[in-house]
Amino acid sequence: MRERAAQELSPKMGRLGAEDPAKGPRSVPPTSGDPAPKAALKLQGVRKNYGQVVAVAGVDLVVDEGEFFTLLGPSGSGKTTLLRLIAGFERPDAGRIELGGRDVTSVPPYLRDTNTVFQDYALFPHMSVAENIAYGLRVKHIPRQAREKRVQRALDMVRLTGLGHRRPNQLSGGQRQRVALARAVVNEPEVLLLDEPLGALDLKLRQEMQIELKQIQKEVGITFVYVTHDQEEALTMSDRVAIMSSGQIEQIGSPVEVYERPATEFVAGFIGISNVLVRDGVRFVVRPEKIRMLAEGEAAPSGMTVEPGEVEEVIYVGMSTRYVVRLERGEHLVAVRQNMDALGDAERFEGRPVRLAWTANHTFVLDKGR
Repeated sequence: MRERAAQELSPKMGRLGAEDPAKGPRSVPPTSGDPAPKAALKLQGVRKNYGQVVAVAGVDLVVDEGEFFTLLGPSGSGKTTLLRLIAGFERPDAGRIELGGRDVTSVPPYLRDTNTVFQDYALFPHMSVAENIAYGLRVKHIPRQAREKRVQRALDMVRLTGLGHRRPNQLSGGQRQRVALARAVVNEPEVLLLDEPLGALDLKLRQEMQIELKQIQKEVGITFVYVTHDQEEALTMSDRVAIMSSGQIEQIGSPVEVYERPATEFVAGFIGISNVLVRDGVRFVVRPEKIRMLAEGEAAPSGMTVEPGEVEEVIYVGMSTRYVVRLERGEHLVAVRQNMDALGDAERFEGRPVRLAWTANHTFVLDKGR
């Protein structure tokens, strides 16, 4: 039912129906053989300062139509400021912002074809779920019958069928998040902006909603620009990820690219756990799960780099165990082993000499400029 609701949600959105007479056809993610996607969002040299503090430092960025694009970074990296600039809540000090090929740099938020979903959901407590979802349609003067039909389809899409009469305080956190999402999607924005919308949920519900959110985005075909500081969240949902630091974009790529081939030491350290080594003046990274830990007397496979050391700490983390090893060279590396017999492994390795081995194709040299 949810897939059908998404297909019928709009009479104007690309694969969901006919075109909007005012805007022309809406595009959706290309399938094999389709032409290259168009840009839903384009930033050129966008800068934003707050006094002497540089929040966004000359960002260039292109997001394709129908893409799930994530801005990932620690607090203070500039990701939320960049989202607010796209939404129009802030004005850039320099640069250009385009939505669907239209320059909106100086256009106020209510005239931009975007909607924003916030962490606190921002639902109207005195309105029912259906009234909250319909609010934007009422502002746009959508006729009542069409409005009710679209609200019902949106409720079906986010699995809230039959709950339209309830008030927000009668819903769980996950249900309120779905209402906020339905309210944004039903307005059919060119770009949907999401500012850490899962941050207030507990871990299990947040993981469930990650899958739900990605599925909904696929079904409705709207471009999502998502802000988070959670690496797992970004890797789970995104088509592409931009990792930000100090107002700049360190790297843009698919989840696999930014994890397996980080361009800078910051990216390597922020996405997962990384071991940074220096050999012959070259800095390179090897991930803990790529390292094989060999006990005394255990032969290393041919073609692998081998470094002797001693296990200083064993950290049990559930599905795996981390081993902190001090190399004879003086460096510390972290190796990870999946838990088959965790207690036995801990007794086998803790405080004892080991050798760490890895292959050349599991190492990557860091960008010297960053």
